[in-house]
Amino acid sequence: MVKQSLARTTVGIIGNVISFGLFFSPAPTFYGIIKKKSVEEFKPDPYLATLLNCAFWVFYGMPFVHPNSTLVYTINGIGIVFEIVYLTIFYVYSTNKGRKKLVLFLFIEAIFFVAIVLITMLALHGTTKRSLIVGVICDIFNIMMYVSPLTIMAKVIKTKSVKYMPFWLSVANFLNGLCWTTYALLHPFDIYVLISNSVGVVSGLVQLILYACYCSCKGENNEEDDFEMKPTRIHEISISERVRGGG
Repeated sequence: MVKQSLARTTVGIIGNVISFGLFFSPAPTFYGIIKKKSVEEFKPDPYLATLLNCAFWVFYGMPFVHPNSTLVYTINGIGIVFEIVYLTIFYVYSTNKGRKKLVLFLFIEAIFFVAIVLITMLALHGTTKRSLIVGVICDIFNIMMYVSPLTIMAKVIKTKSVKYMPFWLSVANFLNGLCWTTYALLHPFDIYVLISNSVGVVSGLVQLILYACYCSCKGENNEEDDFEMKPTRIHEISISERVRGGG
């Protein structure tokens, strides 16, 4: 039992390290935004979604919701800090219209999160019931984020090019999902961490298979295609925000 607990902690720490790298991966993009003093065509949507996702996983990891989940709420707590920094940069360098949209969505997210917290704490008693409700909500958000690269994968198949699906990001996503799936299977078993992260393993594996199939193909990489795929690049940035340790 002690050895299994140690193994779970070790796997969780590895998952935290990989998750930290994924949280940090958009940093060059935001450095470019600061340098140009403009968000250009980048959108805050992925970071708004990730902020809410991390917030729910932090709540899920609290002892009064799901005990023995310290490594889940610590890494997602760090994720919240990263997302707040990214969104602050967005706010500073956005247009007035962009700022209003950002504030509006943050307000809606705050109301939704507070409502779930109040319902969970006041209407549900015991960690089993609380874990069920919050865990299902976390899984819904996490699965949505894990399957979001499907649009990128479809583009890879269509163009026969992996230009917009970075190899190392796909590797990191796969390993992250694998770590947290293993973590969930070790004692004490965590069905909610397992469900969404096992989907992440499959998603990451499919990305790697596609990369192996099309990495040697020239694909449609002309200037016209590059121009058409710019919106897809925005979505690519969001992939780095999709896979979260335990959430």
